[in-house]
Amino acid sequence: MIERYTLPEMKKIWEPHNRFQKWLDIEVAACEALAELGEIPRDAVQTIKEKADFDVNRIDEIEAEVRHDVIAFLTNVKEYVGDAAKYIHLGLTSSDILDTSLSIMMREASDILLENLQDLKQVLLKKAKDYKYTPMIGRTHGIHAEPITFGIRMALWVDEVERNIVRLQQARETISFGKISGAVGTYANIDPKIEAYVCEKLGLTPAKASTQVLQRDRHAQYMTTLAVIASSLDKFATEIRNMQRTDILEAEERFYKGQKGSSAMPHKRNPITCERVAGLSRVIRGNAVAALENVSLWHERDITHSSVERVIIPDSTILLNYMLDKMINIMDNLIVYPENMEANINKTKGLIFSQRVLLTLIGKGMNREDAYRIVQRDAMATWEGEGTFKAHLLDDEEVLAYLNKEEIEGCFDYSYHLKNVDTIMARFGL
Repeated sequence: MIERYTLPEMKKIWEPHNRFQKWLDIEVAACEALAELGEIPRDAVQTIKEKADFDVNRIDEIEAEVRHDVIAFLTNVKEYVGDAAKYIHLGLTSSDILDTSLSIMMREASDILLENLQDLKQVLLKKAKDYKYTPMIGRTHGIHAEPITFGIRMALWVDEVERNIVRLQQARETISFGKISGAVGTYANIDPKIEAYVCEKLGLTPAKASTQVLQRDRHAQYMTTLAVIASSLDKFATEIRNMQRTDILEAEERFYKGQKGSSAMPHKRNPITCERVAGLSRVIRGNAVAALENVSLWHERDITHSSVERVIIPDSTILLNYMLDKMINIMDNLIVYPENMEANINKTKGLIFSQRVLLTLIGKGMNREDAYRIVQRDAMATWEGEGTFKAHLLDDEEVLAYLNKEEIEGCFDYSYHLKNVDTIMARFGL
């Protein structure tokens, strides 16, 4: 099994202690910058760094009275620091702390999700390599079309995961901004150099312009990116669910010893984890809609976004971490049935070679309209009656006027459709 981040590590990012620690880191960094500019005494900063601390339960207790989380935090920190606490939060507004810390936590969550995506990519690459030449039927509109390989299908998913990695990297960059610019973003009571110092220390980039908050198009990009990733997982899970259908059974998620599929029917082996992934993707897409609604705020700021973000951002990152973990496990332990894939290729009695016959007739000089009419006629006779497609072609005088028996036989070799597998797979280093 691939080693990867576990769910508790994502959860820790959003726990109150980590959030308050980020707030404290920002406040202390701001004090350091103020001392560098000579605006507060250096010895006060030293006292703050030595004594500053907080207690989550005490913050909750204070907040129950003051009904303001940042004020409750600052009040608790003062209880540890004493008189020097008067220099903490000097010239800052609450959102300087809230938004900058949120950026840090979203970036940390991104790093875990990027690790998950890399792990999923590796599992899919292995499947693509293992089943590089394993033929299966390609389907369009749910109907048998022409042969592909299971490896090509897995490579397609690798390609999509790679795009999602790039998307998340871009979203991570977009959210890795901080602001320490005061009540309406004008730096009236705080020097821009403070913002530059704090952001550099925390690995963020100062926003070129802000109001009381960082603009929420950043968060919307982040959340819609999570939604796209969730939708990819939905796509993968739905495909597995379809392949696991009893009448197809080309692959299935592993059914473990002791597992029960149904309270009523002991024979059932249901794709429950894939269904869970597909269902949970709807939650993340719904959260992305809420993030888009947060972009439009009144003037320099209102707090309609705040309560929403406290739910949708932690929930979506934790949920996507969970979904990726499940999908990695599903793919790592996927049961594949090559023999059923081959049986399904043959299920339509050769109809999947109709385009090959069409093109061969055209290549022999028949015009396309006539060739299409003849091939479709024999194909429909196969759909609706007895016999194989090949047999109907061999009995068709119009076909035999252009093709001999060997040429007709040659149209029914599925390796013809797979001759470029190596070309496709080479793009993935396989």
